[in-house]
Amino acid sequence: MRYMLLICGDESVVPTNEESEDMRTSAISWVEEMDGRGVRLQGSRLRPVSEATTIRVRDEQVMVSDGPFAETKEQMGGYDLIECKDLDEAIEIASKHPVARFGSVEIRPFWGE
Repeated sequence: MRYMLLICGDESVVPTNEESEDMRTSAISWVEEMDGRGVRLQGSRLRPVSEATTIRVRDEQVMVSDGPFAETKEQMGGYDLIECKDLDEAIEIASKHPVARFGSVEIRPFWGE
């Protein structure tokens, strides 16, 4: 089954240099492990929410707003597309993601899988 991991965190939190370096090396290790297992199909970081644009169409009127519409501290900062045997394996993979230690990783199966 294919799952999308939505990598979320609080952009207002400014990590120390040591924390940033730990996150960088942990992320590289996670990607290498998941690529080595053949479960990670693709993934990427996203630009900050300050560069987001939200589109809605209501009564055939296109509404454009800056940033995300949701009022929450955690915002999606990246994604990973994985393929694994079941939800239990997806949970195991997500729990190893370094952002899970301070943010959250949402797991969503693809429709029709």
